[in-house]
Amino acid sequence: MLSTAEEDPEGGGGTERRVRNGGDETTPDVRWTSWLIPMVVTANVVVFISVMYVNDCPHNSHRCLAKFLGRFSFESFKKNPLLGPSSSTLEKLGALAWGKIVHKRQGWRLLTCMWLHAGVIHLLLNMLCVAFIGFRLEQQFGFVRVGTIYLVSGFCGSILSCLFLQNAISVGASSALFGLLGAMLSELLINWTTYDNKGVALIMLLVIVGVNLGLGTLPPVDNFAHIGGFLGGFLLGFLLLIHPQFEWEENRFSLMPGSIAKPKYSTCQLVLCIAASIVFVLGFVTGLVLLFRGDNLNRYCKWCHKLSYSVKSQWA
Repeated sequence: MLSTAEEDPEGGGGTERRVRNGGDETTPDVRWTSWLIPMVVTANVVVFISVMYVNDCPHNSHRCLAKFLGRFSFESFKKNPLLGPSSSTLEKLGALAWGKIVHKRQGWRLLTCMWLHAGVIHLLLNMLCVAFIGFRLEQQFGFVRVGTIYLVSGFCGSILSCLFLQNAISVGASSALFGLLGAMLSELLINWTTYDNKGVALIMLLVIVGVNLGLGTLPPVDNFAHIGGFLGGFLLGFLLLIHPQFEWEENRFSLMPGSIAKPKYSTCQLVLCIAASIVFVLGFVTGLVLLFRGDNLNRYCKWCHKLSYSVKSQWA
């Protein structure tokens, strides 16, 4: 049995995913060319530049930062500490706003908010993390599965944010970013037997997620978007990032006549996949129903507001 090194779920390269071919040569993992994540990063940058053009701080305010940038200059630190546009501009261009989604039926905001950022600092932090995590996942699993996880988990984060934060606006790609983190965790769990150093990888990934969720309780971050995106990505990872068993991969071309073929997926993998499918569908549909009914989940969970800092503007 031979093995090839593969990056660990945190991208640190400490975990090996074993690849066996039954002979003396190592069979390298198939690698996809990553093009979706670079497009996502580029699209977010282009959208931010467009938002700053529309914001036109010098025309609407006398207190602007970096005035040499003209209409691309930033709002004052008092209005926006993240070096970006005003809250009113973000709201006009598609930020998450519960009242407009529920009462004015502007459901498209659940998606558009994922492409808006509160400022340059917000944009740089999010895009660096998306690139760091997304490249590895896209190279291993392809653009279709990673793109699905990115968009759907971001949508899940928007839903949960609206169910708890109804007096604030929210923007940012962090919900989709946390979806990728959640998918990495479920991918490690459902393909547990294919990894070496799995315990170390699991602990490191849990620490990374825990630290980021802890930072989400600080102002002015929308932690409910983080949690919703993470849960969505975690469940989708069980469905989309499952690997066949090694024995099935080894024997599908070299199975001797009369031999009993191993199943493609183990019973544990199938159980996790089915359970995740049921929980995801129930949670997604329930969330949408509660949202458009105008429910506020803070009524049922008196302590949940402590999970996220609540102010007028939230940057996810």
